[in-house]
Amino acid sequence: MTSSVPRLVVAAPSSGSGKTTVATGLMAAFAARGLAVSPHKVGPDYIDPGYHALATGRVGRNLDAYLCGPELVAPLFLHGARGCDIAVVEGVMGLYDGAAGQGELASTAQVAKLLRAPVVLVVDASSQSRSVAALVHGFVSWDPRVRIGGVILNKVASDRHEALLREALESVGVPVLGVLRRAAAVETPSRHLGLVPVAERGARAVEAVAAMAAQVSAGCDLEALAALARGAGPLPGAAWDATEAVAGVATEAGAGAGITARPGDDRTALPALPARPAGGPAPTVAVAGGAAFTFSYAEHTELLAAAGADVVTFDPLRDERLPPGTAGLVVGGGFPEVYAAELSANEGLRKEVAALAESGAPVAAECAGLLYLCRELDGRPMCGVLDATARMTGRLTLGYRDAVAVGDSVLAGAGTRMRGHEFHRTVVEPGAGAAPAWGVLAPVKRVEGFVERGVHASYLHTHWASSPGAARRFVERCRTS
Repeated sequence: MTSSVPRLVVAAPSSGSGKTTVATGLMAAFAARGLAVSPHKVGPDYIDPGYHALATGRVGRNLDAYLCGPELVAPLFLHGARGCDIAVVEGVMGLYDGAAGQGELASTAQVAKLLRAPVVLVVDASSQSRSVAALVHGFVSWDPRVRIGGVILNKVASDRHEALLREALESVGVPVLGVLRRAAAVETPSRHLGLVPVAERGARAVEAVAAMAAQVSAGCDLEALAALARGAGPLPGAAWDATEAVAGVATEAGAGAGITARPGDDRTALPALPARPAGGPAPTVAVAGGAAFTFSYAEHTELLAAAGADVVTFDPLRDERLPPGTAGLVVGGGFPEVYAAELSANEGLRKEVAALAESGAPVAAECAGLLYLCRELDGRPMCGVLDATARMTGRLTLGYRDAVAVGDSVLAGAGTRMRGHEFHRTVVEPGAGAAPAWGVLAPVKRVEGFVERGVHASYLHTHWASSPGAARRFVERCRTS
């Protein structure tokens, strides 16, 4: 099975070069032409996909070769690109930057090769002229398997500056597909963890995306970029499917790992089982959303639904009750530290969350969710599910993690191996006797997180597409708790 969806990857020599502006503007510009655009982001970032979704009207999806494994990059891409006319993939960091100490793993270059997609290199030309040729030549020649099909020059000062840049690049043989001048209108505000999410900006986010689209449309050769995307050619393989993924993993009675086999992995998938008992009701799984909890991968809710759950989103900033009949709770990442006062003031919901956890119902919390379950955050009362306090610090904790489940939980059996990503400026101080969720194996060995009753809370962001057994196990516990 093959797919020939036109596609290109927007990359850069380094962070801050303008990838998000170009990628988001390009998505919106193609969408304005009536094309169905599939938006993607390399790496674990949750925020950029929100802008991509605003630009295209489709869910922004991540392609992370570390969290999901290289073998799932193309299937997840094909899943997101179903029915689309063109796909735009925004890279991460510099083109060849990946997981620390892991070579090309999780780099934009690796993803481009896995997708057989041409690369558009966005270069911040604000402080150079002829040197741009040496820079582009280096990126083109570093890995011949990466096809750099064109350059977009960003932050160009004047017509004279543009002429110097174009003249220098003639010797490299890489076409200039766009020139963008400095423009304050496309700047998006940032804070301690990067850009401010779309959900918090409202109409201003819409205006910012429109400005990006206008700048890209005016400064880039959209026809040439579309032609480059069409030159990507066929991509072999089948699209990822949540139902098939959930059906192919072990059940409670099977292997404790509950994750799909990878090359070199001696675990094998068990025969498919029905998502729920014949005629049995679908348990309601409440998933936190709203401005305080914007970090989630679309595949998580798709897997929960495929496992037989009725997934209902609620907003802890506004909703005073959990959804009726809630049998399980998922609280992902976000910015509870920004909304600590409002979350604390919603006392009714905090008490409901605490009561649900006390009953033994499954609760899965990642990063922001972990903070929300603590006794307090920056001195403000939270749900009190965990005997722990949380506070903001000036120190950034960032990076990929290899982890193993220390004991059984609602997400994994003891010994389950999973990869995650940490990204926070908070610290959690546990009380005595807390059972950890994960043993982090790399880069430094330590234990992390909490498991008690039906609660699994951790700083690690994980991608369940690589471990669909987590969704299957969670929903099964919702039925039996």
